Amino acid sequence: MTTRRDFLRQGGAALGAAALTGGALAGIPRLLSAAPAPSARALDAFQDPAATRALMADALAAARAAGAQYADVRVSRQRQNFVFTREQQIQNVVDTDTIGVGVRALVDGTWGFAATRQLTKDGAAGAAREAVAIAKATRVARDRAVEWLPSPAVADGVWKGAYTQDPWDVPLEQKADLLLRANAGAMKAKNVKFVFSGLFFVKDERNYANTDGSVIRQDVVRSWPLMTITAVSADFTDFQNRGNVVQPMGRGWEYVLESDLVGNAARWGEEASAKLGAKPVDVGRYDLVLDPGNLWLTIHESIGHPTELDRAMGYEANYAGTSFIAPPEDKLGKLKYGPEFMNVQGDRSQEGGLSTVGWDDDGVKPDTFLIVKNGMFNDYQTTREQAPWLRSWYQSQNLPVRSHGCSYAQGWNEVQFQRMCNVSLMPGERDLSQDDLVAATDRGILIVGDGSFSIDQQRYNAQFGGQVFHEIRGGKIVGQLKDVAYQIRTPDFWNAMDMIGGRRSYRLGGSFFDGKGQPPQVNAVSHGSPPARFRNVNVINTGRKS
Repeated sequence: MTTRRDFLRQGGAALGAAALTGGALAGIPRLLSAAPAPSARALDAFQDPAATRALMADALAAARAAGAQYADVRVSRQRQNFVFTREQQIQNVVDTDTIGVGVRALVDGTWGFAATRQLTKDGAAGAAREAVAIAKATRVARDRAVEWLPSPAVADGVWKGAYTQDPWDVPLEQKADLLLRANAGAMKAKNVKFVFSGLFFVKDERNYANTDGSVIRQDVVRSWPLMTITAVSADFTDFQNRGNVVQPMGRGWEYVLESDLVGNAARWGEEASAKLGAKPVDVGRYDLVLDPGNLWLTIHESIGHPTELDRAMGYEANYAGTSFIAPPEDKLGKLKYGPEFMNVQGDRSQEGGLSTVGWDDDGVKPDTFLIVKNGMFNDYQTTREQAPWLRSWYQSQNLPVRSHGCSYAQGWNEVQFQRMCNVSLMPGERDLSQDDLVAATDRGILIVGDGSFSIDQQRYNAQFGGQVFHEIRGGKIVGQLKDVAYQIRTPDFWNAMDMIGGRRSYRLGGSFFDGKGQPPQVNAVSHGSPPARFRNVNVINTGRKS
């Protein structure tokens, strides 16, 4: 089993009392490393739309002249800002800012890629020629020629994310004050001794052009308010955390204010304290009612990752494994993923979704598609290069052979490849709430929030924890449990789902940093769901010692 409780996936779950030191931050990869600040010349060039378009045109012309049959170019700027605090101390304030040009070229069915910080005609053209040279040099190692699927050109595409208030317009003092006031509120709860909080923001300003004739500009902001509250027993024999209290979202400062860290902090602190007196769970089988704040991670690991087509085809293996949903011809339309009312949607269009964009990094406008349709496995996540691999399936279903728009690169200096879209469990037809699911359960556990997890390299066998565990008896919550984790075998687990919430109970969760590839890249992805009930699931006690 591969266990990953790192910051990239779990965020606040890994940031307990031990993670409040500077040393804990050393484990965060290069995405937080200090990057050289852009020069004034680079900023001037980037902020002038006409100059940026000319720069992209220069790169594409140079790639064509050097022998590329197709090329695309990205001129982008990514900024990151985070503020971390502990109790009444500001622990860390970091800003990064990077601008550059990345050029991808297709020559004789082989890709080449090169990038530069030089936002000049010579810099962009030089990167284009280098990309072509790399494609020619790596032709000898190619296993199959790239079939590049046609896609409509977008002559002047503009798209802006759902945010209304740019976090970079908010003074540092205001951000720090909000966190320190939230910390003070949490510390008022009984037994609370430590509080970590933070604000994490990413802003992507992306320009894209390709030899099809597309020219696209996009502006994306993502925000993540963090808190981990630690309660310690009076005799110091136990401590319990309440973390992952707010899900990340593709929105701005207004989302931080709506999350109301200050107003909710005392309640979260009381939840951490209550876990000290919770009853250790008895091992056995229970009916589980999973809150969307817990279920998003199970969706991510057991549906999102194994339905990435490159994993199923074996092209992605070393970073988090391949997929049990392979080969495609044996699984599409044949694998019963869950009950007939189970529908799982892939998209990049949900408002506030972390993976939501106007166009992907292949210049494709993403569509909305069903990964699981009426309980049956129906489709993979694809790019322009991958969609032709499934031609026979799409033709058998009278569907067009087209990319679902899942191409993404973390930054201008990294080559785009297939990354996860928003993958969501759709609500049921009946207007059921979480309370309705609890009321219909005789012996079970309601699990709120995501915690640790462990999953194998095929995404088949897994184990998931949570934040707060409520014991259900006779349709009522009768107390708290602790040390709870549930074990799954992916198809068995999803086929055990027998109740699902309605549209009003649907909520988004997500991963702010989801890693993939070598060298690694991260993207952000949301997973929506209503609450759902799963029958007869094996539960273990994580606090027991052998």
